[in-house]
Amino acid sequence: MTLSPDAVPSAARDLAASLVPGVAPGRPSPGLPGKELEPVAAAGPDAAFEPTGAAGPAAAFESVATPESAATTSRPSPGPPRSSARAAALPVPGRPSRERCPVTGPRIGPAPIRPRLIRELPPEERPRERLVARGPAGLSNAELVALIWGSGAAGRSAVELASEAVATHGGVAGLAGASVVELESLPGVGSARACQLVAAFELGRRLLADWPSGRFTVRTPRDLADRLVLQMGRLDREELRVVLLNTKNQVLAIQTVYQGNVSTALVRVGELFRDAVRQSAAGVILVHNHPSGDPTPRPDALHLTAEAVAAGRLLAVPVLAHLVIGHDAFVSLRDRGVAFERPGGGR
Repeated sequence: MTLSPDAVPSAARDLAASLVPGVAPGRPSPGLPGKELEPVAAAGPDAAFEPTGAAGPAAAFESVATPESAATTSRPSPGPPRSSARAAALPVPGRPSRERCPVTGPRIGPAPIRPRLIRELPPEERPRERLVARGPAGLSNAELVALIWGSGAAGRSAVELASEAVATHGGVAGLAGASVVELESLPGVGSARACQLVAAFELGRRLLADWPSGRFTVRTPRDLADRLVLQMGRLDREELRVVLLNTKNQVLAIQTVYQGNVSTALVRVGELFRDAVRQSAAGVILVHNHPSGDPTPRPDALHLTAEAVAAGRLLAVPVLAHLVIGHDAFVSLRDRGVAFERPGGGR
């Protein structure tokens, strides 16, 4: 069959009409009144089929991937430069965040605000200025630790680092008992800040150890225990101390005679009275701590007490009491029924 030149436009119109439903061959398109469908100029045999967006015969070609099209579509799009993409991903304080949620789509809301550093606070809210104005009692534990460190790290203020350190160790008491290695493991602390904090707590312990600077009268075991719990309650090893008293039960000195496990096999009774004899003490009180925190007396402590009472009777330096110190409590062996000498030599 041979088509005449006049029949070619008619055949093209018929072919185009057959591809578009609702259009009769040789009739104008209902969507465009008075205008016939114009033939699409062919781009050659290798032209890609462009989808029109409507569900029709062209939709079947969208799911078919040829080797040439796969090689073309698998190539990533260039996208924006790396620096601009990174800057666009960072939230700007005060501007709405457009983070995309995989379920609900773009999430519009306020961007997280960066916490302010100490230098960005008003002068009346800074810990150092508050310390000068109100005194150290007006500052929290975290603020006092922050003043020791002086500065923060990695966009975090010193108060934030101190608050995390105090919370991690369960308060100031736990922080005071932490070692340098334990403090270094905290985020943002490091070796320098850990050493600063350990040195500050050690100065506090030495200040308590130098007590009493003047004479202090012991009327009951609690008068002495209330002072020594602060010094000995958090020690990491056991210590045995001897409190020397004069005839008015005033404290002359407190001597540490042993460090380690307090037992009769390790402690020589003569060491308990060496300084008492030199200073002509009228009586002594024995004090030792339990690093576990439980002040319950052990059998070794009871045995040592009995030997010390007998030796003090021979030396005319009576043993008046023996205290066992825990973390926040104490036990007096006199209250547990152990017989001690009374001031003046009586029982």
